[in-house]
Amino acid sequence: MFQIKTLIGRRFHQSYTIQGVAALLRRHGWSCQVPARRAIERNEAAVAGWVKETWPQVEGPWRRSTPGSSSRTRPASRWALPRFP
Repeated sequence: MFQIKTLIGRRFHQSYTIQGVAALLRRHGWSCQVPARRAIERNEAAVAGWVKETWPQVEGPWRRSTPGSSSRTRPASRWALPRFP
């Protein structure tokens, strides 16, 4: 659960408690079960090829295209600024 909590925090910048993560997973039909063994039909060569070729396109780059900010606060959006007629 802790790893999922950390992943949610890093990817979506949201903080959940362990109980909150468990409730979120249950709500979406997930459980904490881990498979005991791999499938007999698993094709390791196909999996390795998919991880090498397809996964980088799905995941995208780790770095931002523009420099980020070292500030821990969220930058103000343009809608947060006062509007004058």
